Amino acid sequence: MNAISIQNITKFYGTQQVLDQVGFDVHRGEVVGLLGPNGAGKSTLMKILTAFIPPREGTAFVMGRDVQTGPLEVQKQIGYLPENNPLYPDMYVREYLAFVSALYPGRFPRKKRVEEVIGQTGLGNEQHKKIGALSKGYRQRVGLAQALIHDPPVLILDEPTTGLDPNQLTGIRQVIKGLGKEKAVLFSTHIMQEVEAVCDRVVILNKGRVVADGPVETLAQKASSGVSYFLELQEKIDPGRFLEITGIVFTEPVSETSWILHGSGKEDLRSGIFNFVVSRGLHLLTLSVHGEKLEDVFRQLTGF
Repeated sequence: MNAISIQNITKFYGTQQVLDQVGFDVHRGEVVGLLGPNGAGKSTLMKILTAFIPPREGTAFVMGRDVQTGPLEVQKQIGYLPENNPLYPDMYVREYLAFVSALYPGRFPRKKRVEEVIGQTGLGNEQHKKIGALSKGYRQRVGLAQALIHDPPVLILDEPTTGLDPNQLTGIRQVIKGLGKEKAVLFSTHIMQEVEAVCDRVVILNKGRVVADGPVETLAQKASSGVSYFLELQEKIDPGRFLEITGIVFTEPVSETSWILHGSGKEDLRSGIFNFVVSRGLHLLTLSVHGEKLEDVFRQLTGF
């Protein structure tokens, strides 16, 4: 059974269509990044999955429960961190988490569970502070802790790292990646490096439709029209000479002695490049396949 199963979801706000036949699955033990430009429908899809709003067409299942016919059962299976992370700034961290845990009476030893999530999210040194006195990074950790308090099998995180500094980003990424080993995690973000560092899979939305779904490496291969190569030589050379290599269609300088060579197809051209270098008495320092970056793929697929 898939932890999340989204089937042909369509949604309108008035006459504006924001989701169009969206469908994909998320498994336990998998972290899936949901990417898309502003207005692509990411937050709307998450609100449908958490049973806050209904779709016009299609349906979604969370741990086998239908979001439309069993919304309360769905919400019991989900830990949700919305984009604006609503908290009570006048409450202390431990007090707030105890308050949230009381919403799930009889499900677990409350005091023990509060201790567990404080440790899990790295809030130990901040647990006796008021939430309003915390940095943005630690407030995000509190939001994540409340989403975890009932130990749900599914986590839905909407822009969980917005506004964090590099150190805070690293901490939250580590927490999310660790959680993804045992839970199904779906989170939206605009930070490409974050997806590359944390996600097992990426789903890209554009204008309400799924335009890509797969591992980063696979998406790069599909999005690129040909294979590219990074070449570094000991000598300077006129880059126009690389067009003598069969299959190379244009070059992109990186430095005075290194270039990206773009091929016209999927055929491996490394032997041809190597023979070109050797036959002209040049000294090869580096030759490798140059993979597309997720940011490049995102721009190709969304028109940015």
